[in-house]
Amino acid sequence: MPLAIFALTIAAYAIGTTEFVIVGLLPTVANDLGITLPLAGLIVSVYALGVTFGAPVLTALTGKIARKPLLLGLMALFILGNIVAALSPSYEMLLVARVLSAFAHGVFFSVGSTIAADLVPANRRASAIAMMFMGLTVAIVTGVPIGTIIGQTFGWRATFWAVSALGVIAFLGIAAFLPSTLSKAAPSSLLDQVRVLGSGRLLLVFGMTTLGYGGTFVAFTFLASILERITGFSASSVSLILGLYGIAIAIGNLAGGRIADRNPVKALIVLFALQAVVLVVFTFTAVSPVWTLLTITALGFLSFATVPGLQIYVVQLAKQHRPGAVDVASAINIAAFNLGIALGAWIGGMVVDSPLGLGATPWVGSLIVTGALLLTLWSGALDRRSGTVLSPA
Repeated sequence: MPLAIFALTIAAYAIGTTEFVIVGLLPTVANDLGITLPLAGLIVSVYALGVTFGAPVLTALTGKIARKPLLLGLMALFILGNIVAALSPSYEMLLVARVLSAFAHGVFFSVGSTIAADLVPANRRASAIAMMFMGLTVAIVTGVPIGTIIGQTFGWRATFWAVSALGVIAFLGIAAFLPSTLSKAAPSSLLDQVRVLGSGRLLLVFGMTTLGYGGTFVAFTFLASILERITGFSASSVSLILGLYGIAIAIGNLAGGRIADRNPVKALIVLFALQAVVLVVFTFTAVSPVWTLLTITALGFLSFATVPGLQIYVVQLAKQHRPGAVDVASAINIAAFNLGIALGAWIGGMVVDSPLGLGATPWVGSLIVTGALLLTLWSGALDRRSGTVLSPA
């Protein structure tokens, strides 16, 4: 693999770490800034919304910029966002900093995969893209627990300084190793995106993605608080448990692709049903350390096992209903994942702030995942009614 691929992988690692590490730091941030836990949860929502709405707009607006200067600019924005977060004197400034980082996140993954594919021969493109996205997966497995340990030991601001340093390494790697002569794909316009959003069948899948992925985040956003306040784990144990959760996520992501290869709809129906059940079970097992670890492992596996199937399904349907905008449909589905994160974190905050309390977040999340299950059953019925035979993506 060219060294430029590894520079992109480091950038993906830094971006993945800054997106998810805040989950392990929410109690610390809330205490330090003197805010409630639900308000702290909005830090997760604001970031996800920044990716959701910033990515398609900024990707369209920056389509004419040469690829290398664009990536360098994005990493500079990412570094700036994390430095501002580390220096934030107030909750409001921290939210602004998170939005800056989110804008960089959205566009980076929109263009990074095409750049990675252009850096290698045609028969190695899938491997190059997988290598870049491995940075995101490894960030969940290692970056989040390590960042949580740093934040709990030296203060949450130290975590953002550490992520900024990773961003600087990625910036220097991209500057040194990424070729200046990279081809530009024809940029998708905002009109292309509107056309995709005009397809009822694709909107149904975007809804499945938003609810199915977002349902877990009702509880996951406040997982550190659940582990400390309900289960009784020490703060120092949370980072290790997040590492376990990350390993389950990585395994689930790989297994989910194999499960969904032949029939993504059937796979998603089973996975969403199991996910909804496990979330309900977590409501009752959260008081037991042993059962909590088992439940969290299952939940981590299931929450990311649906991701490949959702992405495969939206590509399959886009080929039929919007054949000229398959890439746009795929990108919007990525935005739908982040919309789900924002929705889940926001709803979770409302549950925590209500008489239901922190312990109700898992079963409320289960209701949302059940919504995704119903949409999936509906979509599958529409496929059968139309006699659609979906070809592999």
